Amino acid sequence: MSGRRINRGGPAQGRRVAPVPAEKLQKILARAGFGSRREIERWIEAGRVQVNGRSARIGDRARAADVILLDGRPVDVAASAAEPARVLIYHKPVGEVTTRRDPEGRPTVFRTLPQVRSGRWIVVGRLDFNTLGLMLFTTDGELAHRLMHPSTGLDREYAVRILGDPDALVLERLLRGVDLDDGPARFEGIAEGGARGTNHWYHVVVREGRRRLVRRLWESQGFPVSRLIRVRFGPLALPRGLPAGRWRESTPAELQALRQAAGLGASGAASRAERRADSRKASRPASESVSKAASKTPSGSGAPGRRRRAPK
Repeated sequence: MSGRRINRGGPAQGRRVAPVPAEKLQKILARAGFGSRREIERWIEAGRVQVNGRSARIGDRARAADVILLDGRPVDVAASAAEPARVLIYHKPVGEVTTRRDPEGRPTVFRTLPQVRSGRWIVVGRLDFNTLGLMLFTTDGELAHRLMHPSTGLDREYAVRILGDPDALVLERLLRGVDLDDGPARFEGIAEGGARGTNHWYHVVVREGRRRLVRRLWESQGFPVSRLIRVRFGPLALPRGLPAGRWRESTPAELQALRQAAGLGASGAASRAERRADSRKASRPASESVSKAASKTPSGSGAPGRRRRAPK
């Protein structure tokens, strides 16, 4: 028998196994689906999170093997992270609030969503009480964080009905930018969507999730908004035939499109190439921002949309 040594399993003697790197606590919990990074940061500041027996602080790092408590209950990060990410496409009706519990007892967007075995549903981009249309929910907190982060620059497209008929100079101002109470803002694209009486429909695109941004932009020019519908978020459009108040699971292709738009690979890790591609997409001219949905205004809204460009 040869004198060669045979390794029958286990690490070779003397070889060190690299330790698992620590990550920011909010990133670990977000990836496991317990909330968005911003939401978890608020929990940490409120003292709701503990790591290895002590209260966590913003900036703390941890590993999946650490003992993490949320509101005094153990968090099984490894089991939650092992669950495949899910995305729901929801058609929000008017009259629902984007919160889990409402002190006034109003219905919430979470009331009809299916239960998940671990983690919870995280909303991607809120809509106010009087706004309807496309909402996305996911169990992947990292995906939610990236989709909503300003640096990602994803399009949010809305069909909006205003009172009045703005001229070309108004549209030009809205495309160039106006000063709001929380800073300058603008539409990335505007497409005309038909008229009925004194009401006019437009499709507009923004790349921010600021509170009531579309309404405030129009109102800054003296045009009140009477109806507002989100018809697209990033690569996903509001599905035809999905009734208000109903949801459906995303297809694998839709989930992959969202991950690519967010700069995430199949494993959930962001790649530099994908981030560069997404950056190029986010910087495309405003004239290319309004999707084909602009030619299909909501049912009963008026004539099909005709593209109107503000003068240069």
